[in-house]
Amino acid sequence: MRNVAKRSAFVLSALFAFFGIAASASAADAPGGAPLERAPDTMQARVMGCAACHGAHGEGTDNDYFPRLSGKPAGYLYNQLLAFRDGRRKYPPMNYLLAYLPDAYLKQIADYFAGERPPFPPPAAVTVDAKTLDLGKTLVTKGDASRKVPACVACHGTSMTGMEPAIPGLLGLHRDYISAQLGAWRYGTRSTAAPDCMGQVAKLLSERDITAIAAYLASLPAPANPVPVAAGSFKMPLACGSVHN
Repeated sequence: MRNVAKRSAFVLSALFAFFGIAASASAADAPGGAPLERAPDTMQARVMGCAACHGAHGEGTDNDYFPRLSGKPAGYLYNQLLAFRDGRRKYPPMNYLLAYLPDAYLKQIADYFAGERPPFPPPAAVTVDAKTLDLGKTLVTKGDASRKVPACVACHGTSMTGMEPAIPGLLGLHRDYISAQLGAWRYGTRSTAAPDCMGQVAKLLSERDITAIAAYLASLPAPANPVPVAAGSFKMPLACGSVHN
């Protein structure tokens, strides 16, 4: 309980910093009506609200809820910030945090985390049976033509590091986080600009498929140079509203 309280206090302080206001007394409460103390207008101050959950360098945390941000294409991160702000992705703390932030501010934050390169954690231990893991590998690397399911690598790259400017890498993510996002697309609680390619793909997947894909992706190690490939490196099999390809 003490850890929860300490974390909550840190998040509240970070939220104040994120909006450019130090978590100190308000002008009304300050002795003599002193003006509000302003946090420094630096990128480190701006991203304190992000770092509280995603880590100081966007490396993610060792749980299923707060994914790695660092090194993903800036265009992808920017699209996600817009989606949270505008309600296409629903997670109340993020929706609240971003509600009144302008596009240019969000773009700067996206650029910052895209340029961070903390090391990847070791891959997760495999906890599913070999048959499930093999199904995941097949869907990730080959897809399923009989159901018109494209391979994950067809958009995210053979090394799963993504493609500039807006296709994310899928390495360094927890199995349950991946599963939750695929489920959100499948059931329509997460969406993106039309045509929503991920929504289309996820609706073709079964629960078993999602479990298998998530387990396989979480088991992959990062390559030696885990950066997104250049824009236009390959032709995507589907039209995606958030990606110009």
